[in-house]
Amino acid sequence: MKLRCLYSVLTFFIVWTTFSQTKKTSLKNEIVLDTSFAAVLDISKLRNSSFVNISQIDSTFVIDMPYATEFNFLKQKVYDCQTCYLRKKTAIALIKANNKFKELGYHIKIYDCYRPLDVQKKMWTIVSDPKYVANPTTGSIHNRGGAIDITLVNANNIELDMGTKFDFFGEEASHDFLDLPASVLENRKLLKKILKESGFKSFDSEWWHYNLKGARKLPISNFKWNCN
Repeated sequence: MKLRCLYSVLTFFIVWTTFSQTKKTSLKNEIVLDTSFAAVLDISKLRNSSFVNISQIDSTFVIDMPYATEFNFLKQKVYDCQTCYLRKKTAIALIKANNKFKELGYHIKIYDCYRPLDVQKKMWTIVSDPKYVANPTTGSIHNRGGAIDITLVNANNIELDMGTKFDFFGEEASHDFLDLPASVLENRKLLKKILKESGFKSFDSEWWHYNLKGARKLPISNFKWNCN
C-alpha cells in the first residue's frame, strides 16, 4: 500500500514537472516553450501552432538579429536577446530549406522571426508604409510566427551578395528590380527557389522576407520570450 502511494506521488511529480516546462500565453491555443527546457522536449508532440526556439531544434542556423541591437532603422534595441521563435510548422519548413542549402555549401542566416505586436506598433510609427511595414491594426505575419527575414552565408559565414542590406527601404530591394549584377540576381533566385520549394512565399518589395503559406490564418501574438 505504501509503495503504491509512493508510486502515485512520484507519477504526479513527473507529470507536473513536464507540464511546468511549457508556459501558456494569454492567447488561445498557443504554447510557448521556455528556452531552458525546449532542448529536452519532443516537439513532435506539440501542435503546429506552438512556438519553438529554432536554435534548440537545429543549431546550424546563423542568428544575427539587428532588432536585438541599436543598429536598425528604429535606432533602438527592441528585443532583449537574439532568439528566433517561430510556430512549429514554420520552423520545420525553414529547417527543410536550410538542409537543402547545406547540400549546396550554404546555410541560412536569420535576421528576424516572430515579432511581438508591440514591436510592430513601434515600426509602424517610424515607417507607416505598408509596402515595407505591416499596419499593426491587421498585424504582420511576423506577429503570427509565420514569417522570416533571412539571407544566405557560405562555409566561411560570409553573406552572399543580395544587392542591398537587410531593411533597405527602396526599389532595389524588390524582387522585380533587375538592374543588378548577374551574380546578385542568381543569389536571389537561389534563395527564392528553395524557399518556395520548402513551403514559403516571397514578399515582392523585400528580397529577405518570406511567409509560410497559409500563415495569415494564424492568430496575432504579443508574447515576449525569456532571455534567461
